[in-house]
Amino acid sequence: MDNRDCKRIAPAAEPMPLAEIEKSIVKKFRRALWSKFTRAVRDFKLVAEGDKIAVALSGGKDSMVMAKLFQELQRHRQAGFELRFIVMDPGYEPRIREQLLANFRYLNIPVHIFSANIFKVAQKIAGDYPCYMCAKMRRGALYARAQSLGCNKLALGHHFDDVIETTLLNLLCAGSFKNMLPKLKAQNFADMELIRPLYYVREETIIDFVSYCGLAPINCACTVTARRTGNKRYEVKELIKQLRKYFQDVEKSIFKAGENVCLDAVLGWKKDGRRYHYLDFYD
Repeated sequence: MDNRDCKRIAPAAEPMPLAEIEKSIVKKFRRALWSKFTRAVRDFKLVAEGDKIAVALSGGKDSMVMAKLFQELQRHRQAGFELRFIVMDPGYEPRIREQLLANFRYLNIPVHIFSANIFKVAQKIAGDYPCYMCAKMRRGALYARAQSLGCNKLALGHHFDDVIETTLLNLLCAGSFKNMLPKLKAQNFADMELIRPLYYVREETIIDFVSYCGLAPINCACTVTARRTGNKRYEVKELIKQLRKYFQDVEKSIFKAGENVCLDAVLGWKKDGRRYHYLDFYD
């Protein structure tokens, strides 16, 4: 979670009682949060009978909300599945770690926490710009821990806005058209899948829910980049805000573009490691 989002979330002096928080998921926030979560689960077949799902928690707003949604899904018994809530400490300061654990205790989320010295290692490898390396190392550590717990799926808290921002980042910075997929098979961990059940949920809804409940999620809490501001993802987020002034429903259009790719009208594409050019099929 970006530091700027912390300023938008103004928790109350005391959080809402847990029973009221859980009730609001299927009442006040039913349409914007609960229904979109369950729709993604259905549309992309993210949860199946017999699954053992590792829900990755960072302590931030997105994964915190995802954990409560999964607990609610399990209460509804839409499928017989198990949950393991895993938290990786990549090198948090003691006060941050305690705040993180206090939040989970209050929300009745039984977490399995493990330590990994990722902040310092990522900085050593990547220097002044360790975020990409940090994210990659986090993912690997979470996969490994999930697999060691007997899980076959790892759930991450990426939401709708993450999806469209990633699409634009790939387009503008990497010269490629790639989406953040709702489900994919792990390359280096046998029989493991990554799932993103917040795929349809807007970030604004998550912020509204957390504020309404009076919760105090932590931010990234990185000890390396804590004093730095500005990054490409934030710049793309601001770009989308500007585009919204000129193009109606621009976020939905960016999202839908990933479902409406016409291979007859692109110069080239890559599939299964092989590159293709439209002239290869030109009659």
